[in-house]
Amino acid sequence: MAELFRAAETVARQSKCAVMAKCTAMVAAGLALVAVSACNTGSVLSLQPAVDVGSQTAAVPQYAGMQKLVPSNPYLTAAYPRMDEPMSPVEQIPASETDCRQQLKRLDVAYTDLAPIHEGQCGIDYPVKVTAIGSIQMKPAATLTCDMAATFAAWTKNELVPSARWRYFSGVRTIHQGSSYSCRNIAGEGVLSEHGKGNALDVMSIELNNGDDIDVRKPGLFAFRTRGFLNNVRADGCQYFTTVLGPGYNYDHRNHFHFDIKNRRNGYRACR
Repeated sequence: MAELFRAAETVARQSKCAVMAKCTAMVAAGLALVAVSACNTGSVLSLQPAVDVGSQTAAVPQYAGMQKLVPSNPYLTAAYPRMDEPMSPVEQIPASETDCRQQLKRLDVAYTDLAPIHEGQCGIDYPVKVTAIGSIQMKPAATLTCDMAATFAAWTKNELVPSARWRYFSGVRTIHQGSSYSCRNIAGEGVLSEHGKGNALDVMSIELNNGDDIDVRKPGLFAFRTRGFLNNVRADGCQYFTTVLGPGYNYDHRNHFHFDIKNRRNGYRACR
């Protein structure tokens, strides 16, 4: 009888050890499963592959290209758009550029400094991207040299706005531009356009606070107010820019005003 009790006790101890071993194995497996799932962006239950999504995508391409279409038409753009990059915080700019930016602030110009642009023969060493002049929006934002931005802002505040108030009894809400910086040559001349230097801007239409949207295209015969306003725009622009070209000059400029600050000998200005 004693031997029988000892045998039963041995079997009980073996069963208990087996159960404990099985429980230990299950706990270890569970902990391993939790550890694996914590390091995996997929689902271990559905066998989805792990994907490290990261915080940024490194596959965004950078584009640059020469516009080879008709350069006088601001609606024609290159097939490969250029993506703006902000200026590096450590970028050092000359004193003249610093002074120019102070002038932009005095003129209440909303702008962003961009990284230098270099595209072959084209480019701007210290470009700015103008989004507004005071309460007047620039659509789309214009990438220019600081000098061109300051000249255009001064003309806008001193000439364009007063002319709109005189002719239409309204302020200016938006300037719709068709081309600012653009790497291209002058049509038919093989000479680099001022657009390729950031020294030019094409104005397509001027939207007023009263809802009027004044298209630069040559107005109708009896559109006396619009004709007078556009004549003022052209004439007053010649006091600020070295080039003002618009409807009536040639076919390419039939629908916009081209303004630039090209440096010419003897201070010559082309206003047509």
